[in-house]
Amino acid sequence: MTGQPVLSLENVTRRFGEAVAVDDVSLDLHEGEFVALLGASGCGKSTTLRLLAGLEQVSAGRVLLRGADVTADTASARNVALMFQSYALYPHLTVYQNIAMPLRLRRLSVAGRLPGAGLVRPAVRHALAGIDAKVRQVAAMLRLDPLLARKPGQLSGGQQQRVALARALVRDPSAFLLDEPLSNLDTQLRADTRDEIRALHKSTGYPFLLVTHDQSDALSMADRIAVMIAGRIVQVGTPESIYKRPLLRAVAEFIGHNRMNMLPRGAAAALHPAGAQLDLGVRPEDLSISTDGTLEVRVESHAYHGEETILSLRGADGTALRAVLRGDMALPPQGAAVRVSAPLSALHAFGTDGRRVPL
Repeated sequence: MTGQPVLSLENVTRRFGEAVAVDDVSLDLHEGEFVALLGASGCGKSTTLRLLAGLEQVSAGRVLLRGADVTADTASARNVALMFQSYALYPHLTVYQNIAMPLRLRRLSVAGRLPGAGLVRPAVRHALAGIDAKVRQVAAMLRLDPLLARKPGQLSGGQQQRVALARALVRDPSAFLLDEPLSNLDTQLRADTRDEIRALHKSTGYPFLLVTHDQSDALSMADRIAVMIAGRIVQVGTPESIYKRPLLRAVAEFIGHNRMNMLPRGAAAALHPAGAQLDLGVRPEDLSISTDGTLEVRVESHAYHGEETILSLRGADGTALRAVLRGDMALPPQGAAVRVSAPLSALHAFGTDGRRVPL
């Protein structure tokens, strides 16, 4: 990316006593960019988001907003929009009031928020008119116009999420930070909401940072993915580069709808001569059954998923493998011995230190 980042972490560490939650992390978020911070639960990704937002203080390093050091600034001073898994809507307020709340807190004094203040004070009346216009503009953008008079308890999960997005958007934030916003949604609603968030990002041009443990969210939504393991960002790249060229064995095993097969050195030589000295990885969808396959395995079970069937296999040395076949393909019977192979382009090699090695 070119140009000055909107929001940055510069060699940031966060300690809680002796425990290091975030370890020397640097990350840039540019204008109009959608970045996913992806990692397993407990890896430090939510703490990283809170450091960017100003909800946690760094132990070392700096936080920058458009090049200015905001490490000591509060969350409100940074003006970042936060959206959490729970949505955090006010249950006693209407949709309109929930969306308007950030503007009322920012633009009105305590006295100006009192009932009837707009009737006697022209300045308050002018501010309320501006708030109303902004609320209705954002509500229209997210198709919330018919719902403005309802309370959160009268909304579906997807509608509540749109209200939370609207409440964040109404502030004209410097950046959007989303912490596991899709975790509570069922499969279909999750897919629909991914599309909505992506469309909102494209229409507004704000930088978005999505914190998620779900690689499907990250791969389908982000321009760049930062993979976090044990408090450190270990690889940053496009979804395609992260998937096709994982730099660490740990990343290779984490990324992918079906977990990558790993053959230990020695046994891996059946797929490639380099497997005598290196561990080789191959994704289940790249492993094919053929009579001239170079690796002999035994079929342990089938798992039918409609569009695909997953075969659980076992090598002669006891290594467990999986292969993904089209759902309409003829399957070898359980217990059968079959041969499998993979093209050279589909193999991933890793040394003893877990780092990628070119073949």
